[in-house]
Amino acid sequence: MNRLKIYLDTSVISFYFADDSPEFKNITIDFFENYSENYNLYISDIVLLEINKDKDPVSRKRMLEISKRFGIIKLNKFDELNNIAEIYIGNGVIPVKKVEDALHISYATYYEMDILLSWNFKHLANVNKEHKIIIENLKMGYNYPLRLLSPLEVLDDKDF
Repeated sequence: MNRLKIYLDTSVISFYFADDSPEFKNITIDFFENYSENYNLYISDIVLLEINKDKDPVSRKRMLEISKRFGIIKLNKFDELNNIAEIYIGNGVIPVKKVEDALHISYATYYEMDILLSWNFKHLANVNKEHKIIIENLKMGYNYPLRLLSPLEVLDDKDF
Protein backbone atom coordinates (compact mmCIF):
# COMPACT_ATOMS: atom_id res chain seq x y z
CA MET A 1 0.00 0.00 0.00
CA ASN A 2 1.30 3.43 -0.96
CA ARG A 3 0.74 5.66 2.07
CA LEU A 4 0.10 9.38 1.72
CA LYS A 5 2.87 11.70 2.89
CA ILE A 6 1.74 14.29 5.44
CA TYR A 7 3.76 17.29 6.55
CA LEU A 8 2.66 18.35 10.05
CA ASP A 9 2.89 21.98 10.99
CA THR A 10 3.46 22.88 14.64
CA SER A 11 -0.21 23.46 15.41
CA VAL A 12 -1.06 19.79 14.88
CA ILE A 13 1.48 18.74 17.48
CA SER A 14 0.62 21.51 19.95
CA PHE A 15 -3.13 20.83 19.80
CA TYR A 16 -2.47 17.31 21.10
CA PHE A 17 -2.12 19.09 24.46
CA ALA A 18 -4.54 22.02 23.96
CA ASP A 19 -6.72 21.83 27.06
CA ASP A 20 -8.20 25.24 26.16
CA SER A 21 -9.56 23.82 22.88
CA PRO A 22 -11.04 20.42 23.75
CA GLU A 23 -12.67 19.75 20.37
CA PHE A 24 -9.47 20.31 18.37
CA LYS A 25 -7.50 18.46 21.04
CA ASN A 26 -9.77 15.40 20.81
CA ILE A 27 -9.63 15.35 17.01
CA THR A 28 -5.83 15.70 17.12
CA ILE A 29 -5.47 12.86 19.61
CA ASP A 30 -7.83 10.74 17.51
CA PHE A 31 -5.72 11.45 14.42
CA PHE A 32 -2.46 10.46 16.11
CA GLU A 33 -3.81 7.48 18.06
CA ASN A 34 -6.07 5.95 15.40
CA TYR A 35 -5.07 7.20 11.96
CA SER A 36 -1.44 8.34 11.90
CA GLU A 37 -0.15 4.82 11.23
CA ASN A 38 -1.91 4.98 7.85
CA TYR A 39 0.36 7.85 6.73
CA ASN A 40 4.03 8.74 6.49
CA LEU A 41 4.42 11.75 8.80
CA TYR A 42 7.04 14.49 8.45
CA ILE A 43 8.15 17.66 10.20
CA SER A 44 10.93 20.18 9.58
CA ASP A 45 13.42 22.20 11.55
CA ILE A 46 10.83 25.01 11.45
CA VAL A 47 8.47 22.85 13.55
CA LEU A 48 11.29 22.14 16.01
CA LEU A 49 12.19 25.85 16.11
CA GLU A 50 8.58 26.79 16.89
CA ILE A 51 8.31 24.09 19.57
CA ASN A 52 11.53 25.33 21.16
CA LYS A 53 10.06 28.86 21.38
CA ASP A 54 7.59 27.52 23.98
CA LYS A 55 8.71 28.98 27.29
CA ASP A 56 7.37 26.02 29.30
CA PRO A 57 10.01 23.25 29.40
CA VAL A 58 7.42 20.58 30.23
CA SER A 59 5.28 21.59 27.26
CA ARG A 60 8.33 21.63 24.96
CA LYS A 61 9.36 18.17 26.10
CA ARG A 62 5.87 16.72 25.58
CA MET A 63 5.63 18.15 22.07
CA LEU A 64 9.09 16.88 21.12
CA GLU A 65 8.14 13.40 22.40
CA ILE A 66 5.23 13.27 19.94
CA SER A 67 7.63 12.98 17.01
CA LYS A 68 9.41 10.03 18.62
CA ARG A 69 6.24 8.30 19.76
CA PHE A 70 4.60 8.39 16.33
CA GLY A 71 7.72 7.90 14.19
CA ILE A 72 7.63 11.33 12.59
CA ILE A 73 10.52 11.90 10.17
CA LYS A 74 12.44 15.19 10.14
CA LEU A 75 13.10 16.57 6.66
CA ASN A 76 16.46 18.10 5.72
CA LYS A 77 16.74 21.80 4.95
CA PHE A 78 17.97 23.10 1.58
CA ASP A 79 18.53 26.67 0.35
CA GLU A 80 15.77 26.17 -2.22
CA LEU A 81 13.21 26.13 0.61
CA ASN A 82 13.98 29.75 1.48
CA ASN A 83 13.63 30.74 -2.17
CA ILE A 84 10.20 29.11 -2.39
CA ALA A 85 9.08 30.82 0.84
CA GLU A 86 10.26 34.20 -0.48
CA ILE A 87 8.11 33.74 -3.58
CA TYR A 88 5.00 32.98 -1.49
CA ILE A 89 5.65 36.10 0.58
CA GLY A 90 6.74 38.29 -2.33
CA ASN A 91 3.59 37.44 -4.30
CA GLY A 92 1.30 38.11 -1.34
CA VAL A 93 0.20 34.52 -0.77
CA ILE A 94 1.56 34.52 2.79
CA PRO A 95 1.97 37.70 4.90
CA VAL A 96 5.50 39.05 5.42
CA LYS A 97 5.27 38.42 9.17
CA LYS A 98 4.40 34.73 8.68
CA VAL A 99 7.76 33.47 7.38
CA GLU A 100 7.38 30.19 9.30
CA ASP A 101 4.08 29.47 7.55
CA ALA A 102 5.70 30.13 4.17
CA LEU A 103 8.52 27.76 5.12
CA HIS A 104 6.06 25.03 6.16
CA ILE A 105 4.50 25.26 2.71
CA SER A 106 7.95 25.29 1.11
CA TYR A 107 8.86 22.01 2.80
CA ALA A 108 5.57 20.42 1.79
CA THR A 109 6.06 21.62 -1.80
CA TYR A 110 9.73 20.75 -2.19
CA TYR A 111 9.34 17.27 -0.71
CA GLU A 112 6.14 16.57 -2.67
CA MET A 113 3.93 15.98 0.33
CA ASP A 114 0.39 14.92 -0.40
CA ILE A 115 -0.95 16.97 2.51
CA LEU A 116 0.16 19.86 4.68
CA LEU A 117 -1.79 19.28 7.89
CA SER A 118 -2.55 22.29 10.08
CA TRP A 119 -5.05 23.83 12.48
CA ASN A 120 -4.05 27.26 11.10
CA PHE A 121 -7.14 28.05 9.05
CA LYS A 122 -6.10 31.61 8.28
CA HIS A 123 -2.74 31.03 6.56
CA LEU A 124 -2.55 27.31 5.83
CA ALA A 125 -5.56 25.00 6.00
CA ASN A 126 -8.03 26.75 3.75
CA VAL A 127 -9.14 26.33 0.17
CA ASN A 128 -8.29 29.88 -0.91
CA LYS A 129 -4.68 29.59 0.27
CA GLU A 130 -4.44 26.15 -1.29
CA HIS A 131 -5.57 27.53 -4.65
CA LYS A 132 -3.08 30.42 -4.53
CA ILE A 133 -0.25 28.09 -3.50
CA ILE A 134 -1.04 25.67 -6.32
CA ILE A 135 -0.84 28.56 -8.81
CA GLU A 136 2.51 29.76 -7.40
CA ASN A 137 3.85 26.21 -7.34
CA LEU A 138 2.93 25.67 -10.98
CA LYS A 139 4.69 28.92 -11.93
CA MET A 140 7.83 27.63 -10.13
CA GLY A 141 7.61 24.23 -11.81
CA TYR A 142 6.28 22.31 -8.81
CA ASN A 143 3.25 20.47 -10.09
CA TYR A 144 2.76 17.84 -7.37
CA PRO A 145 -0.82 18.21 -6.06
CA LEU A 146 -0.44 19.54 -2.49
CA ARG A 147 -3.54 19.68 -0.28
CA LEU A 148 -3.81 21.97 2.76
CA LEU A 149 -6.06 20.29 5.30
CA SER A 150 -6.96 20.10 8.97
CA PRO A 151 -6.70 16.85 10.96
CA LEU A 152 -10.48 16.50 10.80
CA GLU A 153 -10.26 16.15 7.03
CA VAL A 154 -7.90 13.17 7.09
CA LEU A 155 -9.93 11.00 9.43
CA ASP A 156 -11.62 8.25 7.48
CA ASP A 157 -15.15 6.98 7.84
CA LYS A 158 -14.40 3.75 9.72
CA ASP A 159 -16.35 4.97 12.76
CA PHE A 160 -19.33 6.44 10.90
